[in-house]
Order: sequence, then C-alpha cells, then structure tokens
Amino acid sequence: MTKPLFPPGRPALCLAPMAGFTDRPFRQLCLEYGADLVTSEMVSAKGLFYQSKKTRALYFAKPEDAPFCVQLFGSEPAVLAQAVRILENDLGGQLLAIDLNMGCPAPKIAGNGDGSALMLNPSLAGRIIEAAVKNAHVPVSVKFRKGWDAAHVNAEAFARVCEASGAAFLTIHGRTREQLYSGAADRACMAAVKRAVSIPVLANGDVHDAKSALETLRETGCDGVMIGRGALGNPFVFAEIRAALEGKDDSPPSECERRELALRHARMALSEKGDHAMIELRKHLAFYLRGSRDAAKIRARINACKTLKELEQIWG
Repeated sequence: MTKPLFPPGRPALCLAPMAGFTDRPFRQLCLEYGADLVTSEMVSAKGLFYQSKKTRALYFAKPEDAPFCVQLFGSEPAVLAQAVRILENDLGGQLLAIDLNMGCPAPKIAGNGDGSALMLNPSLAGRIIEAAVKNAHVPVSVKFRKGWDAAHVNAEAFARVCEASGAAFLTIHGRTREQLYSGAADRACMAAVKRAVSIPVLANGDVHDAKSALETLRETGCDGVMIGRGALGNPFVFAEIRAALEGKDDSPPSECERRELALRHARMALSEKGDHAMIELRKHLAFYLRGSRDAAKIRARINACKTLKELEQIWG
C-alpha cells in the first residue's frame, strides 16, 4: 500500500529539500523523529537526462527505506519528462512524490532560467508541470517563492497556474528571490496562496520550533509546514512540533543528546559513504554544536579530523 502523502487529522510535518544536506542518513533521522514527508537534495533534470551517475547518487536509497520525495530542477519540459521516467524506473515504490523546484534563489540555478526564475515565466512553468504530471505515476508538487522581487510578487497567480497544470500540492516559501533568506517569511502571502487554490499547501520559512510552527499554521491556514534550516542539527524539531500539536510538553534535547545524535549521524554517513564523507559531514556537525559549550573550539577540532575514530575521540 502506498504511504499517504499527508497524515489524517493533523498538519503535515515535512523536511524541505536542501542541497548538500538532505541525503539518506539525514532523511532517515528526520523520519525517525517524526517527519511525515522527507525530500532528497535538489536533483538536476538535465543531469538525469544525460545519465549522470553523480546526479543519480543524490537520491540513493536502500530497499528498506520508507518512500520519500525527490526534487527536480530544470526549465525544459521534455528534459523534465525524461527525468521523471528515469526517477520512477530507479526508485519504483520508494518514490512517494516528485517535487519541482521553482523557488531556488541561488545565482547558478536562477541565472540559468531554473528555480525561482520560472516565476517570471508562468506559462513555461505550467508546461513543465504538465510534462512531469503526464509522465509520473506519483503525485507531482511544486515549491516556489513569494515572487522574484518586490516588483514581481505573483505567488497567488503562480499557485493557480500550478494547480491548473496538475500539481497535487504546493509549498510556498514566504520570501522573494531577491530576499534570499533575509527578513521575515511573509505569512500573509502563504495564507493568500492557501486561499487561492483547492489543493494542499505547505508553509515554508522561519519554522524552527513548536512555537513558530503553531503560529505559522494558525496564521496561514496551511495544511502543514515544511522545515528546512530549522531541522539542521535538530531532527528533534519534528518530535517537538508533534508533541505541541497533541497538547503535550516536549523538553528540548540536552547537549548530551545532541552530541549522541550527531555521532550517530556521523556513523551512518561514514558507513554509507566512507571516510571521505567526513568533509561534507562537517557542516552537519556544526549545526549540532549550536549553543554548546566551547562550540568554536570543538568545531575547529572537528574540521581537522578525517576519520570516525578521531571524531569519537574529540566528541565521544
């Protein structure tokens, strides 16, 4: 039986796709701590089209993994269509949904006409969504922003295009491309997008704990929240929000619990990828250290270590 996209009777708690972060070990930990839906790192449709092994590795999975979403980016409908077919062939029943990235603000993405640049061309965005939906056997979602800049705020109209083109659900990040991640996420914009369509909408931006999650849900009326930076070094956030939704108290993790989970995360990643993964792990470990005593000193030592044994000696 296919896993339902959203839990019945309560808002969905979802892990946002983040390049360089949402690999298999991190996705597994977030699921364990209560995420309902997790998404891979951003995957290039063109990379799949040209059969790049490095691109395919971004959604590496094991047979026992729970179904998850994969996010694609690109701006050519035919290329997206082929990428969808490759994804479904590679993952089969492990593919829960396909998300189309129409919100990434990074210059190397938007500068090539992908990501948030598609908000400047809704008709092309619609054709891309239609091509993906036509070739997919799983739901297709779209993640986008408030708009390109203050002069081009079009999230509501863009949401309607997405729905008309066949999107099953949407994620709205409440900042423009121009803002990147500065300023506050606009909850009024998220609420407007929710009112503009009849399909489920997830709110994204500035959700980092139970308080911000409940406030976002109350102010936007959205069907769930998608958490990105707030989950880094903090998979516990999903359990915290779940408890709050149920009216229960959930004490924050201790420094010791954070350290233990960080080491477990490292063991999972290194077991899967080998000691060379230590370099990419450092950024994850830096987030686990936030608020810890002597964080700067420990981080400096971690950045110099090359093996799990060295890491355990530093932080064990």
